[in-house]
Amino acid sequence: MKPRGTVPSAPPAEEQSAPARTLGLRLLDGLEGVRATLFPRGAGGLTPWLFLLPALLLTFLLVAGIVPLLDTSLRQLDRATFRPGEDWTLANFHTLWERPVYTWLAARTMGAALVVTVLSLLLALPYAWLMVRTPRPWLKKLLLVSLFLPFFIGQVVRAYGWLVVLGNQGLANAVLGWLGLPPVTILYTLPGVVLGLVQYMLPFAVLMLAPAFTAVPEEIELASGSLGASPARTFRHIVLPLVRPGLVAAAVVVFTLTLTDFAMPAIMGGGRNDFIANAIYDAFFSLSDPGLGSALAILLTLAGTTIAGIMLALFGLGTLGYVRRG
Repeated sequence: MKPRGTVPSAPPAEEQSAPARTLGLRLLDGLEGVRATLFPRGAGGLTPWLFLLPALLLTFLLVAGIVPLLDTSLRQLDRATFRPGEDWTLANFHTLWERPVYTWLAARTMGAALVVTVLSLLLALPYAWLMVRTPRPWLKKLLLVSLFLPFFIGQVVRAYGWLVVLGNQGLANAVLGWLGLPPVTILYTLPGVVLGLVQYMLPFAVLMLAPAFTAVPEEIELASGSLGASPARTFRHIVLPLVRPGLVAAAVVVFTLTLTDFAMPAIMGGGRNDFIANAIYDAFFSLSDPGLGSALAILLTLAGTTIAGIMLALFGLGTLGYVRRG
């Protein structure tokens, strides 16, 4: 018999939380059942392929789009009706081989892509290293903001921004005039196109290199310095070999993006420094010759894929094998 006026004591905390624990266990069991259904134990080898499925589907769509392009490239334009021919022929590829203008166009595109790749990597290496290694939080934030800010501005807007800076009455020539120097003409030249492409490709190269620098322990650099190596020697003989996979990835991304770029050569080249992508556009919309444009697109795709594969085979895959053996 409880005394009058006493308040009944609360149940223990264990009894209070028992329903919540039961509900949590049931949720965990449900999630485990879903996981077991999606990823059964016997199909453990399929799990990586399931994660790769979106990328494989995207690759399939790209390959499926190349098939009609290849079919169009094998049909010569009938000048009487301005319709593709009925029979397959290599006439479009023969035309590309015979006309020197397309040879110069390919040489200009390949050469500019190589120069842009080298310059972008030379600028991205110290930028990425400083962004990863700096002990100052404000500097790291500044470098990160400066890196991601260009992604919020479209490539066309950036190209027109260069027109304002590099024009005859632009900011660059105004500064040179204040210094008493003669004006320079960079706009509508191949160096101007290269300059715009380097500025556009630099963030991509830094994004490829930053994870590679992050994966290298800072203690390795400190140990090299304690043994008497200078910072330059440590960077050349220790850091660069370790970040080679990121370096190769950055080179492949920058080279292939430059190889297929359209906006920068069209805007900053002024129609006199076109790349292959600009010639493809002209073939489709100016010459009304889809067969010739498709042949150019097929050759550009083959060239980019072949060069990227060679770079990965010579440098990327060998580096990965070295890491596994180490």
